[in-house]
Amino acid sequence: MSDSLLTSLPSAAPLSLSAGLPVRCRLPRVWPAAALLSAGLLPGLSQAQVLDDSTKVRYGAHTTFILKERDLLREDTLGQVIDTTLTRLPQQRYWAHDTTFQQDLGNFGTASRRLLWEPNLELGVRLGRNVFDKYARNGADIPYYDTRSPYTFFRFHQGNPYEQIFELSYARSLKKHFNAGFAYERFGANKAVAVRSNREGQVEHSNFLFFVRYDSPEGRYHAMANINTARHRAVEQGGIEPQLVTNNPEAPSDFREDGSVILSQLFDYQREVVNLTKATNYEDRDELRLAHTYRLLGRGLTAYHVIDYRRQFNKYIDEAPVSTNGVARFYPLIRRSTVLTDDRAEFRQLENTVGFLGNTRAVEYRLYARLRNAGLDTWSRSDEPGPALKRLQPVDTTQLFVGGAASFQYRQFAIETSGEVRPTAKFSELASTEYWLRGNARLGPLSGEVLLTSYSPTLTQLRFEGNHYSWDHTLNSTDPFENTQVQQVRVRAARQLGIHYLEAVGTLANIQNLVYYTANAANGQFGSPQQLGSARQLTTIMARYRLTWGKFVADNQATYTVGADEDNPGLRIPALVGESRVYYQGYLFKKALLGQVGLQTYFQSRWKAYDYSPSTQQFYVQDHFTLRNTPVVDAFLSADIRTVGIFLKMAYINQFLPQSGYFASPYYAALPRRFQFGIRWQFFN
Repeated sequence: MSDSLLTSLPSAAPLSLSAGLPVRCRLPRVWPAAALLSAGLLPGLSQAQVLDDSTKVRYGAHTTFILKERDLLREDTLGQVIDTTLTRLPQQRYWAHDTTFQQDLGNFGTASRRLLWEPNLELGVRLGRNVFDKYARNGADIPYYDTRSPYTFFRFHQGNPYEQIFELSYARSLKKHFNAGFAYERFGANKAVAVRSNREGQVEHSNFLFFVRYDSPEGRYHAMANINTARHRAVEQGGIEPQLVTNNPEAPSDFREDGSVILSQLFDYQREVVNLTKATNYEDRDELRLAHTYRLLGRGLTAYHVIDYRRQFNKYIDEAPVSTNGVARFYPLIRRSTVLTDDRAEFRQLENTVGFLGNTRAVEYRLYARLRNAGLDTWSRSDEPGPALKRLQPVDTTQLFVGGAASFQYRQFAIETSGEVRPTAKFSELASTEYWLRGNARLGPLSGEVLLTSYSPTLTQLRFEGNHYSWDHTLNSTDPFENTQVQQVRVRAARQLGIHYLEAVGTLANIQNLVYYTANAANGQFGSPQQLGSARQLTTIMARYRLTWGKFVADNQATYTVGADEDNPGLRIPALVGESRVYYQGYLFKKALLGQVGLQTYFQSRWKAYDYSPSTQQFYVQDHFTLRNTPVVDAFLSADIRTVGIFLKMAYINQFLPQSGYFASPYYAALPRRFQFGIRWQFFN
């Protein structure tokens, strides 16, 4: 499908099925083979189909639809057509599950955080270890399928010699009202810094997903369920360690005479020296989710229930904590063991949501109550007598939430209100009530939104106990944290004017009591949390312009942020973040092949990027390192041949113009110039 047709299909907005599942699975090694075998056997077990001309016309992308849980909760049983466009295929930002702009550690699969401002809408207890969220599937956002024929999706991406992604999924309808499928994904990344060869692994990730969807014959009952398990392993290097040569004047040194670091000399990649050599982060995620609805009185009254169980296990191992005469060098402290760091945390959560919903052509509503049972166990190795791993500070809690949403639409005018609150039974705790309330209105191309929210700190922000850090900001501590409050107003305008598409979004946010991690902690534990007592104002303006002139397409987007620079001690965002794509597309061989060739550029202005603490899995504010505003340019060639999409790309073609590399985070060098290619294959029978 040509990308220029996207604007004419509003009901079929492109979905990024290429976003895969990440995980280093502890499942047996037979799982990959079983997944491949299943893909080959399942079609054979089904009823044979004759592939004549009529079949080719009958089955295809136009007969395969995607439905998600949010569609079920709006009583939408049609869904959207699958994505067959080329636009996102070569863009690495869409290779994982979170497609927002991110700051990472320079390699695919490493710890990352969202780059631009977004308010938090998740209330109550939360673990607060999210640096690998980008690579994990969310059980509430799993795609389900409505297929008239078996549907198989396959993709393989290779970035020599660093990144590799493999994904295979299969779905089929068993009888008319039941659909089932599975998806398996595995990706990895090799080290680019401080290695003897380019085949030393840095990241391993695997994910297995099984999903089913059922609709009753009379159309009153609908159900969606999935089992999702992910395993992630990331070798932590702690960034590049600058080297000072004192006895050999002919040897290169990373320092000037005044003692400052010469950053331009830290791009020798394989020959560099890193701070950590035997440190690894592990993360396991398991989730079981069921959402089902039952229509009581037509479309006006439907009961629904969602049950969700999830488990997240984090483990940080350092077999050689860096120290000199017992004094930590990379870490702020060595508290419990001088020979091995072994910090672990396991978070478990069970949620039950019960509610009612309904809709007509003009009005839609939803009311619900949710009960959450959550628990956290932490362990840390100690050299003291007794068990090597000691259980610390268990947490068990039960919380209730109530919320709802209502919307009204008449022609070009629409208004929607939604919100959620965690009520409290104690009058003394009213000031700490958690909530979010949102209202938005739309009139033609103009829309506006108001958001009010108050949410508690995460469990990790409140308390942490490990080999290198210790803090306590709970209610009974000497320095308790309060709720963070955000008041935000957003205005958006979007319009298609012939071959031009224009969009502008302006946001004003007032942020109070922001909890953040800082290098300037009063107790000397750089990377520990603090709370910003004063309110801070944030202004962002996003603008997008897309030109489709015949076979030429130019798509440009930029976000400008004021209020998150060096004057803000708790929040840092580059003043300017932009992305531009310019390409030429057209058909060849009697329209048998659709091709695109062009350039993509990413740019962010100078800023003091967040540093990273691997033992706590947290990014923290620092003031000693400034990232330059080097643009990154990629050249790509994409092609679509019936159900097969392929791309060839040279990433970072402007390396050495003007410098031999750039940093993704302080002392974390981004990948150098490399060749990437990929294939996406979709089978509809």
